[in-house]
Amino acid sequence: MSDTKNGYIMKGQFTPENSVLVLVDYQVGALQLIRTSSSDLCLRNAVTLATAAKTLKIPIVLTSSQEDRIQGPISPALQKVLPDAFKARVKRQGIVNAWGDPNFTAAIAATDRKNIIMGGVTTDICLVFPSISAVQEGYNVLAVMDAGGSSYEIQEEMAQRRMMHAGVVLTTTNTMVAELVQNWAKPAGMELIQLLLGSAPMMRAAG
Repeated sequence: MSDTKNGYIMKGQFTPENSVLVLVDYQVGALQLIRTSSSDLCLRNAVTLATAAKTLKIPIVLTSSQEDRIQGPISPALQKVLPDAFKARVKRQGIVNAWGDPNFTAAIAATDRKNIIMGGVTTDICLVFPSISAVQEGYNVLAVMDAGGSSYEIQEEMAQRRMMHAGVVLTTTNTMVAELVQNWAKPAGMELIQLLLGSAPMMRAAG
């Protein structure tokens, strides 16, 4: 459908007005578990999502698990981009499925948004369980696959299959940002396209 204010909108499209960004366990120790992708790339994509959400004034919920143990603190890169969300983060004390923490679900419910953009540092543990649980609770979930990874390819593949079977929709960072922006000619669009182009391989100098 179309309207004169926003232009063409797909049925079920995630927009800045109906979405919340949820980032699960982007902690310095947990990032080291990623082997199916570059942990630096996954973190960079999470930061890109955070920057886009902040630019578009989308609510953001952060959660962490046992920061005083091997998982460590939330990445300084995310702390820098999201100081307010970092201060308000939900600190879990051992609950594997973030959806099982009532403080986490309350933080999401408080945004009054039914569309969840979700990234998890590890697909096979941090992302798979809360994304499926959210769908089971009536939310629409877009899981951003290049903002996380797993230790082994089999873990990544099985987690992706399970999420898709449960109704979680898989996407990537660039696609997610483009869907939210809707129009590159708008001020936010002009700002965010530079963010995407700045990290694109073809824009880097040959080494």
